[in-house]
Amino acid sequence: MPHCFVRSDTVVKEKKMIKDMCNEFKKFVMRGNVIDMAVGIIIGGAFTKIVNSMVADIMMPPLGLLLGKVDFSNWFIVIKKGTTAGPYATMAEAQSAGATTMNLGLFLNAIISFLIVAFCIFLLIKAINKLNSPKEQAAIQVTTKKCPYCCSDIALEATRCPHCTSEIK
Repeated sequence: MPHCFVRSDTVVKEKKMIKDMCNEFKKFVMRGNVIDMAVGIIIGGAFTKIVNSMVADIMMPPLGLLLGKVDFSNWFIVIKKGTTAGPYATMAEAQSAGATTMNLGLFLNAIISFLIVAFCIFLLIKAINKLNSPKEQAAIQVTTKKCPYCCSDIALEATRCPHCTSEIK
């Protein structure tokens, strides 16, 4: 009966390689930047839902009323008619009929959502930069002046330069 023999040093090397790779992956995942990025992505996803709701449910209805009772979510162009002939009153009706539509209203909502998110991120980064910027230093009191002859720093009260011995007036 044939036996398959594997050298024990090969098995040990493979186990060590796998263990080293797992340790390296653990170090990578536990670095602060990766964890911060993961938290940012999760919060960003939740924030996007809030912004989308604000745009669709709060901003667009009054804007639609101002523009003559336009419902932006149903702003669409029929590119190809569906199985039942149009006109279609709503985008949902057109899509259920199998029509191909260009959804301009949804695109407009997405643009407004993007602008709101971008503005919020701008404000957040501006606030973080303000917190991280070095504090404005108090006005430094000037205690020296330059010698007009040798350009060395000398005390304000000096009447003669200690470096070139010129008389200072």
